[in-house]
Amino acid sequence: MMKKCPNCTSLMPLDTARCLRCGFDSPAKMSAAAGGGALVAPAPAAVKKGRFATGWALARESLRVLRADKQLLLFPLLSGIASILVIASFAGVLWASGLADEKQPMSDLTAWALVFVFYFVNYFVIVFFNAALVGCAMKRFRGGAPSFASGLRKARRRLGKIVAWALFAASVGVILRFIAERVGFVGRMVIALLGAAWTVATYFVVPVVVMEKLGPLDAARRSASIVKKAWGESLVSHAGVGLVTFVMSVLLIVPLAIAAIMLADQTQSIAVLIAGLGAVLVVIVLAALIGSALNSITLCALYLYATEGKVPQAFANTGLQYAFATKQKKK
Repeated sequence: MMKKCPNCTSLMPLDTARCLRCGFDSPAKMSAAAGGGALVAPAPAAVKKGRFATGWALARESLRVLRADKQLLLFPLLSGIASILVIASFAGVLWASGLADEKQPMSDLTAWALVFVFYFVNYFVIVFFNAALVGCAMKRFRGGAPSFASGLRKARRRLGKIVAWALFAASVGVILRFIAERVGFVGRMVIALLGAAWTVATYFVVPVVVMEKLGPLDAARRSASIVKKAWGESLVSHAGVGLVTFVMSVLLIVPLAIAAIMLADQTQSIAVLIAGLGAVLVVIVLAALIGSALNSITLCALYLYATEGKVPQAFANTGLQYAFATKQKKK
């Protein structure tokens, strides 16, 4: 008896787990290796892990998911490309319309309308591709075998909610910027703090929109309630995973840049220097893509623990319950 490989569709023996042609593993095997399957309660740690240790553990397990589903890197890649195109197109509009030559702070309706549209399109692009990635990660954690197409389908099914959230977030962004343009230094500091609080409160918005199908106001309230209910106000998981990604990137980029400069100096070749700088740029872009994907995968694991009290099996010993720092209650 033969069966088709789900990846390359070539025929393979029924009792074979790995495709002999493309090396694709069976969904069950890949799911277990990538942290999928049944959700479990996180194992209690004898000693609370530090921020870096917890971030390293979360990044390590998220990387296992990413290794099993490398197509997840396509979502931050497409998001970045789309964002660059959005910025370039709006910069072209500003230049062509002459608004870029204005020396006074934005005050007319046309300028603020352009800012709003820019915010809306940018938020839509980012949230759409993040929603696709979150959909894939959740499917993997539930024991499924996600694909790039399945992630896009998940995001398309939430298209109305994503548009509504982008409109809401753009409105908040424009209001904060409008106020910041008209207040002094202290006022701008206050607005910056409000913006940071907004970022923390909406930390879980994308998984909430994807999994719970809530509108913008309800999604914001739900996200804030998850943050408050689970770990208080001080988020550190994003910083922990980001710190690990940054350290690993520096360990790759710095030696590569030094080697490129030294080799170019020895050979007196501009081509060698350009090639070396190009390699550094590729590493930087790849590190940014990996870091973005790891943060989204970790976000999904955090969301599952916050809402269900359980985590993917591979995350059980990561100290995930300590990913957020809680405030000490005053006696």
